[in-house]
Amino acid sequence: MSEAFIGQPKQVLLEERMRALGILERDLIEKFVLGSGKGGQKINKTSSCVYLRHGPSGIEVKCQHGRSQALNRYLARQELCSRLEGRILGRQSARRQEEEKIRRQKRRRSRRQKARMLADKRLVGQKKSLRQSVDPSSE
Repeated sequence: MSEAFIGQPKQVLLEERMRALGILERDLIEKFVLGSGKGGQKINKTSSCVYLRHGPSGIEVKCQHGRSQALNRYLARQELCSRLEGRILGRQSARRQEEEKIRRQKRRRSRRQKARMLADKRLVGQKKSLRQSVDPSSE
């Protein structure tokens, strides 16, 4: 995998990481698909989107971060390594931890929002109770 956009040290690190995880190039099914989304004609005409499938684990990765096919190949392999690492080592990846942190923050926010909403409802109820007409016969 000799790419013009990726430096030699990064390539070597990726190859070592793949070797350590037991990912072999022959186990990878690599396809290049037409990109989609922003970017206009350049994206829609060229097959720069990289689809990788690791046969033994069944992990699939699709990468279209840049217009360069070489860069997308590199990034797709990195993503594959990250996903396989998370599965093999049985720990959550940094990305999943970030997602869960955001989910917890949103859940906390919604509880606060619910408390605020209930307080507003109580206040409106108190205002309505003050509007009740006074019966003249009780005076």
